[in-house]
Parts: sequence; structure tokens; C-alpha cells
Amino acid sequence: MPLHLPGNAHLVDRRLFLAGTAAVSAAATLAVTPATRADAAAVSARPVGDPFTLGVASGDPTPTGVVLWTRLAPKPFEPDGGMPPGHAVVEWRIATDSGMRNIVLGGTAHAPAELGRSVHVEAEGLQPESEYFYEFKFRSHVSPTGRTKTLPAPGADVQQLDFAFVSCQKWDDGFFPSYRHMASEDLDLVVHLGDYVYEYGMSPSGGLRRTPVPAAAQPAPQTLEQWRARYALYKSDPDLQAAHARFPFVVTWDDHEVKNDYAGGWEGQTAAFTAVRAAAYMAYYEHQPLRARSLPRGTDMQLYRRLRYGRLAQLDMLDGRQYRDAPPCGWGEAPACEAAYDPSISMLGSAQERWLYDGLRTAGVRWNILGNNVMVSRLDHDGVEGELLWHDAWDGFPAARKRLLDVIAEPSVRNAVFVTGDWHSTFVNDVHLDFDRPGSPVVATEFVGTSVSTNGDRAVYGPYYGPMIGFNPHIRFFDGDRRGYVRCRVTPERWRTEFRMATSVATRDAGQYTHAAFEIEDGRPGAVRV
Repeated sequence: MPLHLPGNAHLVDRRLFLAGTAAVSAAATLAVTPATRADAAAVSARPVGDPFTLGVASGDPTPTGVVLWTRLAPKPFEPDGGMPPGHAVVEWRIATDSGMRNIVLGGTAHAPAELGRSVHVEAEGLQPESEYFYEFKFRSHVSPTGRTKTLPAPGADVQQLDFAFVSCQKWDDGFFPSYRHMASEDLDLVVHLGDYVYEYGMSPSGGLRRTPVPAAAQPAPQTLEQWRARYALYKSDPDLQAAHARFPFVVTWDDHEVKNDYAGGWEGQTAAFTAVRAAAYMAYYEHQPLRARSLPRGTDMQLYRRLRYGRLAQLDMLDGRQYRDAPPCGWGEAPACEAAYDPSISMLGSAQERWLYDGLRTAGVRWNILGNNVMVSRLDHDGVEGELLWHDAWDGFPAARKRLLDVIAEPSVRNAVFVTGDWHSTFVNDVHLDFDRPGSPVVATEFVGTSVSTNGDRAVYGPYYGPMIGFNPHIRFFDGDRRGYVRCRVTPERWRTEFRMATSVATRDAGQYTHAAFEIEDGRPGAVRV
């Protein structure tokens, strides 16, 4: 349920929403008209440097369109990105070749100050399952060229989907070599499962990177300007930029985009936290290739959504933070309790639950992929003699989990696979229908990816969680010591997952290797190591 912002936070939100709505509605104008030329002339004539310092991106593809993103920021750590006052109009174009000679679509888009000078073009009129290239122009400055790809046509008999998923990229815990390696792959899309940025204060020396952090990006973000500076720091990473420019991203968030372990709206009853959360939501939108429907209204942002890859696969991106109830048994590691079995307690909220269940039942695809921010499978911390669980995960919401798994077990839902972030560790899990009955049927598979950089090269979780694995026989594989990303190939007959690990995150040019690979056979839930 949307929250009512206290005091002037509501007025600020309304101003941003109205201005942003107007800006986004004009984003895909297909021709430069005299009116938009006049708007462009309204920008201060003061010279600007390269406005594309944060790169370009695409996302949320459809069979006939895609979102194109950039943000004008010649001086990204100054207010308004160092842009002069006034209206700013950006030209954009799409071509079928990387040399941008065969232009098939183009137009202009506004870059409003109210949205941090970000641009979200919802381009339409493209061909299904096709590769395209795009670029932006502001004044005499031309952006880097991006590559993107549309989805197959509805009902298409698709034989292969290649994608990667990632999460947890704390800037000061290390470089992002995984994105550099990923950019050399041939992928259809990238799924980002949260913790795109972290909300903690940062050392001026840059942590493991030993790269100075601009003063504007050092404080723990509280205001919209501070959140913009934090995103600008992350977006300035050349390897993250390369991956965004190479593939369309489909994103959701976890907690660190706002506050560690926050849950739903109940914490936002204070004016201070509500204002921080509203600013964090707006900055998230401003820096991601999201559609206008995701433009925040205070602390309400539509983020769960669905992509179909022909008849091969459906991807349901879940929002496991915004609508979540407070964990009924307490925070973090705590004993299980009866309150968590109250059917009114929800992880996703009632509206998202209905949307998800209806979509799963009517998908009619070979593989149902659930983009999920925290682990679905149980992680028993102390074996049969105890009941300690981690409650900032689906373990804290067993009734909600059981409702979801009951739907997944229905005959109409085929091959459910969870791709999950959050843990900075790698898990391969058999998902049982009822984790209170370990002998209950396996109804799905879960792959949990490690972090891109969070925890650096330290073996933090291996020594802690390793001893627990024996208490959890449904966990088929665990590794807590490595950073990287997960590559998935999906065909009608099988699913193959490869865990691609960086040799280190202390340097940009670190190597990479495949640490383990697993496969799922069509119609047989549960992964087998290969």
C-alpha cells in the first residue's frame, strides 16, 4: 500500500511525479520539431563537457521495443550533474549496424532536471528477436554506441535463451571484473537481482579499490542529490558501463538500494525514513532503463513485471521488499515461531501474489523463471535439535512461501526455476513443496548467485555457513568464498547453469574461470552437477 508522505515530503514527491510524468511521456517523440528546437535553445549557452560520462543502457525489451537510457552528467558529482539550467533535449537513434549507418528509428527526448537529467526512451517499432545498436546526441556530443536485442514474437518456437544474472556490487569492496568478462559473452539479456548500490558511508580512500571517492559520494545517502552522487560513482565504473552498453538489463532491487534489511512500509512511519526512501526510489528510477510505469510516486514504485521469451520461457521479476510485512519472528537469525504461519503475512503483498499466481498458471511455456531477491529455500542454522533461521529471507515467511510453492506444484506450471541474489554466496537448491516436511516432493530448482564484489576477496560466509550445509540436504552445492556472476543457457530440453568466478576483485584485470556447472532436465526438478 502506498504511504502518505509526511509534511513537505508529499509536496516534493508530487512535484517530481508531475514533472517526471510529463518528461517521460515526451521521451519517444519521433522527430525534431520546431517546438523541441526551441526547447533546446532554452538551455543556457554555457559550454558543457562530455555529458555521457555515465554511459548508456537499455532494458525491459519487448518483441517490438526496448527502453534506452542515459543521463546527462558532464560533472556527475556536482548538483544537476554539472548541466546548465533550462530545458535539455537529446537526440536518439537506432540502427541495425554498429556503425550506425542503417538508421531505422530515431527522435528526441527530454532530459528534465526534475529527473536528474536522465533520459528514458521507450522505443517502439522494432522487429522481434533482432539485434540493434543505438546512440544519443546532445549538442555536438555523441554518446558511446550501445547494443540491444528485442524479445522473440509471442508464441515463437524459440530454441535457446542465453542470459546472465548478478547481484550485490559494493563499489568499495572491489572492482567489477565480472562485468568486463560478461561483456565478451553472447547473451540475450542480463538480470540484476538487487544491491546495485550500497547505502553506507564511504571512506575517501575508496576501500579495496584504493581509488579516491569524490566528497559528494562519501556520505551515507539521505537526500536525492546524495543518492544521485552514489549512483554516479557506481555508474562511472567502465566495466559496469560496458555490460550495460552490450546487453539489455532487467532489474529489480533488494534492500541496500534503501537500507539494509528494510521491510515494506512499516519502517517508513517516521518522516525521516520515508523521505530517505522516497529519494532512494527516485534515484533508482533515474539510473535504470525502466519504463514510465515505474516512475515512483513517493514510496510507491511499480517494479514487478513479466517478460516472455516466445514459448520457451517466462521471466517474472519479483519485488520482495516494497510490499513485505515485518518479519513476524524477529530480525536476522532468530528462532522460528507460529506467527510466521499466519496466512495474512506476506512477502510479496496480496496484489503481487495474485499477479504472480495468475501469470504462472496461464504461462504455457517450457520454463518459468522467477527473478527473486532473497533465498526461497530453507537454511536451517542448527539442525533438528534447534529452530534458528534467517528471517530476512523466505524462511521468515513460511506461509507465504507455501502458497507460492503450492501454485508451482500445479500441473499447469512447468519447470519453475528461481534465480536469486543477496547471499554473496553460491547455492544450488532443491526446492521442496513443504520445507517443514523434508520428504515432500521437489517442485522447483533454485540457483543463488554470489556477489559481483561485495565482501571483496575475503572468505566471509564459507566458514560461517559451511557447517550448516549438513543440516540442509536439499542444498546440493554451496560455495561462500568467490565473487562472480551466473550464466544460464535454456533450451526446450534442458537448462545449464555455469558459475563464472573472478580470480580476484582487487584489480580490474583479474581473470575468470568456471567454478561449477549444473543442468536441469525438462520435467525433472532438481539440478545435477556436470
